[in-house]
Amino acid sequence: MLVRTLEDVLGTSRDVDWGNGTSRRLVVAADERGYAITDTYVRPGTQTLLRFDRHLEACYCIEGNGRVETTEGGWDLRPGTLYSAELGEEHRLLSETGMRLICVFNPPLRGDERHDSNPDKPSGY
Repeated sequence: MLVRTLEDVLGTSRDVDWGNGTSRRLVVAADERGYAITDTYVRPGTQTLLRFDRHLEACYCIEGNGRVETTEGGWDLRPGTLYSAELGEEHRLLSETGMRLICVFNPPLRGDERHDSNPDKPSGY
């Protein structure tokens, strides 16, 4: 049984500040679950261009408001909204009020990966 709290992760190598927010890696590859789970905070007023070439990701908004945009369109994010980009799909994440997202990655993250918060250059894993 794996039991871990957010407090267990805060201040450790799994508590990653990526410039436009923080990613608290609750479950990573070393936990041998086949997926990773993060508790991610996106700072208000930020925008980040993302593209994940090696991981599928699903993000569920539990707090705050923002938007996710692709070449196909844009969608408002608020508590209760999930988005999941295609593998390699560039998407811009914009945070209005500050957002908290629970994200699942497959295959799992190692836990030490970092975003580049440059809003004009895609970052990812």
